Amino acid sequence: MERFETSTAEETRALGRQLAKDLAPGAILALVGDLGCGKTAFVKGVVDAFGDGEEVTSPTFTLVNEYAGTVPVYHFDVYRLDHPSVEECDWMDDYFFADGICLIEWADNIREVLPEHTVRIVFSKNPQKGEDYREIILC
Repeated sequence: MERFETSTAEETRALGRQLAKDLAPGAILALVGDLGCGKTAFVKGVVDAFGDGEEVTSPTFTLVNEYAGTVPVYHFDVYRLDHPSVEECDWMDDYFFADGICLIEWADNIREVLPEHTVRIVFSKNPQKGEDYREIILC
């Protein structure tokens, strides 16, 4: 388990860039945390490491956005899915076992269908430490 603290959205993004150095095609990161906890800022940082993070938007309605770069990044937002069956999510295998990196916001909603090698990252706020404070734990 690794624990990080950030105090601004840019620090959270920088952490994404830093951790992306250790990612290879086939990596799957399950991003867990409430609204506004920094998940999308983190994704922007990871995409920065392989391409242009400025193009990152949360794919709440499309479910997945694809970002081209030196390594493709597949950005999921499964907020609208409520514990679907494996059969309902079989289309995700095309991404999970492809040549890119998968970043999945609200991943606990589909935890039953995530591959075993998925790395869980938990984002949380602590208003007592500041409005933009985030604790980020890799499990």
